[in-house]
Amino acid sequence: MKQIDSQVMHVRVYNEAKDGNRLSGDTYYIAEYPNFFLCAIADGLGNGPVAKESADVIPEILAEYGEESIDSLMERCNNEMIYKRGAAVALVKVDYKARTLSYSCVGNVKFYMYQKKFDKMIYPLPVMGYLSGRKQSLRTQTYPVYPGDTFLLHSDGVNIRNPKEIIRSARSADHLYERVMTDMKFGDDATFIAGRLLFHEEV
Repeated sequence: MKQIDSQVMHVRVYNEAKDGNRLSGDTYYIAEYPNFFLCAIADGLGNGPVAKESADVIPEILAEYGEESIDSLMERCNNEMIYKRGAAVALVKVDYKARTLSYSCVGNVKFYMYQKKFDKMIYPLPVMGYLSGRKQSLRTQTYPVYPGDTFLLHSDGVNIRNPKEIIRSARSADHLYERVMTDMKFGDDATFIAGRLLFHEEV
């Protein structure tokens, strides 16, 4: 399990290949910078090596250009998909100074965020399709965030019965990770990122 534990973010990641495959067609990226946190999940079309080839483009781009806007990063990712199978991609960036979370997704990667302060669940809809190198409509959505907000980003291989209730009841990133692991059905390439925003919340 990959993780980040800082004064601002607690993050846990799960990533496994489909049963019988040595390579996962899913990949992910998590990184914390001085002023922001950036994470992503890429689900390459199909499975095995050809899916992995497409998905692996994403962390390489984010590692090099992470300071850029979400739209710019998505455009770079899309441009690199020419002559590849393609991938569903979701990016999440948390701006620590502005206290906002920005999300953009093309394809079937789901995102949920529960805001404890308002007892509110946010579930933005992604853009349909996948990154393929062709011109692609993008839609970045930005939300204010608060101490205690909890989020889950997952590929379509993560099949859970009631994600909203699991996130709402999670006491921490670790608890959310454990709840998803207990509830999910295994068998496909599967990746999820569970996170909690702390800011000045008591840990």
